[in-house]
Amino acid sequence: MTFSGELWARGGAGVYDEIVRHPFITGLTDGTLDHDAFRYFIVQDSHYLRAYSRALSLVAGRATDEDAVSMFALHAANAIAVERELHSTLLTDLGLTTADVEAAGSKPTTTAYMSYLTAVCATGTYAEAVAAVLPCYWIYRDVGRELLKRSSPDPVYRQWIETYGSDEFDAVVESVLAVTDVLDVGASERERCHQHFATTCRYEWMFWDAAYTKLDWPV
Repeated sequence: MTFSGELWARGGAGVYDEIVRHPFITGLTDGTLDHDAFRYFIVQDSHYLRAYSRALSLVAGRATDEDAVSMFALHAANAIAVERELHSTLLTDLGLTTADVEAAGSKPTTTAYMSYLTAVCATGTYAEAVAAVLPCYWIYRDVGRELLKRSSPDPVYRQWIETYGSDEFDAVVESVLAVTDVLDVGASERERCHQHFATTCRYEWMFWDAAYTKLDWPV
């Protein structure tokens, strides 16, 4: 089994099954998802993508070959481009402005996920950092593929689905999986990679659940 396959089998597959059954995800395809929940999601995703870009820059800095350095640096820049381009369109369609994004701030799950990613990428090994950032690539790709089969009657949701279900995004994810599968990982480091991968998979589920419930700071 490849290293990515091992990571998925132990820490990803079960969480992914729960994600595709989540009412936020099913509500995208049947059009029943409350637009307020999707607004929450897009606003928080804007905050998250900024941190994800920084995390990918840290991964690039720890990469052990030039191709991986270049790839992760490019992905870091692209994360900001997505935040600016896709979100600017979606924000407008949802009646939101960049000022609304800033005013909303980072909610509890977003803050926790961003903090965890940054900590692993700043203090862990290169392999640990790759394992931590991988679920965001992989789960979004697979969710996008699954939802693309059904699309959505809502044009806003359909736009989001088509972005992550695209062949272009699939190629990006496959490039990261290829890097993952050639990592030189020791036994103890391997176990830490499994822990980080499983944790960020759980954060992916929590991110959508937070949007569905519109989770906010209690005080």
